[in-house]
Parts: sequence; structure tokens; C-alpha cells
Amino acid sequence: MDNPTTDSNAASATNGAPHGSSVGTPASAKARRTALLGAVFLMATSAIGPGFLTQTATFTAKLGAAFAFAILISVILDIAIQLNVWRVIAVSGRRAQELGNAVIPGLGWFMSALIVIGGVVFNIGNVGGAGLGTNAMLGVDPKIGGIVTAVLAIGFFLSRRAGVALDRVLVVLGVVMIVVTAIVAFSSNPPVGQALKNTVWPETIDLLAIITLVGGTVGGYITYAGAHRMLDSGAGGVEHLAETTRSSVTSIIVTAIMRFLLFLAVLGVVTAGAVLNVKGNPAAEAFQFAAGDWGMRFFGVVLWAAGISSIVGASYTSATFLTKSSGAGSKTQNTVTIVLIALSTALFAIIGTAPATLLVFAGAFNGLVLPIGVTVLIYVALFRTDLMNGYRYPKWLAAVGIVGVAVAWFLAWRSFGGVFEMLG
Repeated sequence: MDNPTTDSNAASATNGAPHGSSVGTPASAKARRTALLGAVFLMATSAIGPGFLTQTATFTAKLGAAFAFAILISVILDIAIQLNVWRVIAVSGRRAQELGNAVIPGLGWFMSALIVIGGVVFNIGNVGGAGLGTNAMLGVDPKIGGIVTAVLAIGFFLSRRAGVALDRVLVVLGVVMIVVTAIVAFSSNPPVGQALKNTVWPETIDLLAIITLVGGTVGGYITYAGAHRMLDSGAGGVEHLAETTRSSVTSIIVTAIMRFLLFLAVLGVVTAGAVLNVKGNPAAEAFQFAAGDWGMRFFGVVLWAAGISSIVGASYTSATFLTKSSGAGSKTQNTVTIVLIALSTALFAIIGTAPATLLVFAGAFNGLVLPIGVTVLIYVALFRTDLMNGYRYPKWLAAVGIVGVAVAWFLAWRSFGGVFEMLG
């Protein structure tokens, strides 16, 4: 149960935090709900990138029905992290890097540097993924398809009503991915009963799969995508905490639905005897096995939608880490977002997909964003009531967040372990 704020000015202070951001403060309950829905799908579609598709297909091919348990546990851990991230940012009215700088001067800018470096590198892959999607969908040259998709993404931020356009497009993209994947899952005739049984009583438990899923769903910039969008839309504040809580949980559930449908689609073809090349493109192979040539086109639709939504999510969130959450900075934020998309696209056009070594390093540094950020947020929630506008943070929620912090630091340790292994 939410505790009331002890500061009579808290509600007004937090509700005014965005100060007329890029989309302005919602004028009605309906507008606020639309803004929160946009934040939900920004976080969800940011998580569902090209890597998400390959990751899910690879683990399904390896673990079979037992992968369902890994999905369930990762969802629980993801919710624990997002509940705390959204609430602290909503109540404080400050972005993650602003809280970091308030706790230790310069820490927030260090977080920003990690976010931006990782965002640009991984966005090269997102542009490439979108290009491969256009190739599978329409037969377009992947490089041309990727560049055209990036230009389209830039168009969202050139609109006078960029925020509204972004919210609506992300919802459409999310729904399209879910519907298309559901069609393929139905076509593959998966053993649903076996999958449901393994969800709660797995034949095997793979810790690596669970940790990898958590990092892929709420790691790096994805952790803050929805919460920062919420602030920009003016939908934060103590008085709207119930809606904020529902939105933070819903964002993870949307991602989980997509993950589970993709899992079922791949499980169906694996159970039927198909052998997927996990070193190639197992998700594409699964779609093709399930629905033939149309399956490959369906995969193209999903991959393209995942690519463009991740381009938008990575660039937008990176921009929020480089600009102030104020109305005066809204145009600057859109400009920075456009520059980041253009930079990633230019690098893609020059070097193609980012080299594996660069991806490993970017992944390791980006992996620090989750543990550092969540540690800062939990510290603020428990010990910096001045930053929380007098709000008394629920102890049970903080305890859940501490579990999330432990998982986040373990993820970071594994990431840097991979770097040291590569260097050794």
C-alpha cells in the first residue's frame, strides 16, 4: 500500500517536474493515460530488439520447454527492478542522471557517458537489424533498408507533435509484433501443456538463461526508457503513483507476452524435429519452418518493427541522459535524438554491423548502467527524503529493489568477466 507524502508540497513539486517537456503536460486523465501507454510501449519495444529475437530462439532451441521457467523468473526480477525505477523517478521528478549527480557530483554524467556509448554502438546493430527485416519482408537491399528505416525514425522527432507521434507509433509497432508472432506460434503447433508445466515445474533450471534475459529486458538504457518518457509526458507525480505502478508492471508484461509467444513459435518447430542453427539466425529459421515463405516475410515484419522501435528507444533515452528535463530543453532533446540516430546510421553505412569486439566492450560498459543506477535509486528512496519530496518509501518495495540490485551487480560482473576472458 502506498504511503502518503509527509510534505504537502510534494504532489505539486513532482507533478511539475517535466516543466512542459517535449510533449507538454497532459491536460486530462485521457491524455495522461495515453502518455503512460506510450511510456509502457517505449520500454517494451526497446527491449524487443533484434538481439531479443535471437536470444529467445537460441535458448528455446537449447532448453526446450524448460525455458518457460527462465522466462517466468526473469519477469519477476524485471518487475522488481522496474517498480523501483519508475516510482523513484516519478516521485522525485528527476531523471536518473540528475539523481546520480545529486548523490555524488559527476556520477550522473558518468552514467550518461555509459548510456550514450552503448546506445550508439548497439544502435548500429538496430539499424542493421531493421535492414535485414526489410530484406526478409520485401527483398530490399539490407543497407538501403536500414538507412531508409533510420530516416523514418528521424521523421518522428521532426514532427511538431513528436511525443504524440512517438507514443502512437510505438503502440502500433508493439501490437504488430505481438499479433504476427502469435500467428506464427499458432502455425507451429507448440506443446502448450508441456510449456505451462515447465513454467512452474521445470525439467532443468539454467541460471545463465535467467540472468541473460534480465539483462536483455531491463539492462542498459532500457531500464530508464519508460520512466524518462513518463516524466517527459508530464504523467509523473505522487498523486498518480497507482497509474505509474500499473504502467511499470504492464511494460514488463507486454515484453513477457512477446517473449512467450516467440518461445512457443520456436518450441513448436523444435518439437517437430527441426534443427536450428543457433550460430546463424535461429528465429528466422523457426518462422520459416512454421509458415514457409510467408513465415520468412512475417519474420521480416517482426525484425523490422523490433529494429525501428529499438532505434527510437535507444536514441531517445540516450538523449534524455544528455539534456535537462525542462521545457526549454525539449527542442534540444529532439535535436540530440536526431543526431544520435544519424551518427549510428552513418557508422552502419561505413562499417556495416558493429564488430563483435566492439559489441562486447559496449555491452560490458552498458551493463554498469543498471547496477549503478538502481543502487542510486534505492539509496535515494531510503535515505534522501529531500530528493523524494518527503515521500515515505515502502520498505517492502525497497527490499525487493535490493534483490534487483544484487542481480544487476551479478550481471555487471559477468559482463566484465566476458571482456577479461576475451582479452586473456
